[in-house]
Amino acid sequence: MYFAPNSDAGFIDAVSRAVHDTVNKPSVISISWGGPESIWTSQSLAAFNSVLQSAAALGVTVCAASGDSGSSDGAGGGNHVDFPASSPYVLACGGTSLSASGSAITHEVVWNDGPQGGAGGGGVSAAFALPAWQDGLSVVSSAGGKKPLAKRGVPDVAGDASPLTGYTVLVAGTQTVVGGTSAVAPLWAGLIARISAARGAPAGFVNPKLYKAAGVQRHHAGQQRQFRGIRGLGCLHGTRQSQWSEGGRRTIVGRRVGKEVGNQLGNPFAVPAQDVNVPMERS
Repeated sequence: MYFAPNSDAGFIDAVSRAVHDTVNKPSVISISWGGPESIWTSQSLAAFNSVLQSAAALGVTVCAASGDSGSSDGAGGGNHVDFPASSPYVLACGGTSLSASGSAITHEVVWNDGPQGGAGGGGVSAAFALPAWQDGLSVVSSAGGKKPLAKRGVPDVAGDASPLTGYTVLVAGTQTVVGGTSAVAPLWAGLIARISAARGAPAGFVNPKLYKAAGVQRHHAGQQRQFRGIRGLGCLHGTRQSQWSEGGRRTIVGRRVGKEVGNQLGNPFAVPAQDVNVPMERS
């Protein structure tokens, strides 16, 4: 873990230290903190995105939560996506709600537990251009019309985020069940770490690889009021956003390929490899 003051500068510094840590050399970083793009200054957004670009160049995978407040991202009226998840150098992690029987997932849909229960964040960035690896994707309106995706679409992948089907944790000696995309980011970081360990090298910047994989480019982007949400994309009328701070400090987690890869939050294979979800549809 890397600790820093609870400020934009502190957040950026913590991620930068993790990315450039030559002692622990994390191959994947998990971030369970963020906010609507609209609340970031242009300077902070650019400085943070530069650090994330360095991570991609250095082969460090960055997983970030896409938010727990649906397409509004808790910012009031209109559609907003969460940053740093919206950075084109980040693997944006959205939320689903699932049912299971034994070790098999029997049903999985976008996470939307209603106004008091939260919903996965997602939509189209207002700050970042369309990445090359999302070129050719489209979004579908609630009325059924389709148009090309014009800017960065969020999220890229998803995992169980509903507190109703969440993760058992121990907090101050008390066992409880939690959810949120703040749990999905370390879930995917764990999966990426295990993949890296299995192949004997860091997975690196995985986004282009995921979007090229056969069979995964089949889902539509969704935003509250304007777009409908399909499996694998957080959206629709959520009102709660989970952000994690402790003692006035923001916390991020770095994962290193090696013996530590098993020490993750939850089972990364709760999202089977064949069920990797992306937010858009290939035209």
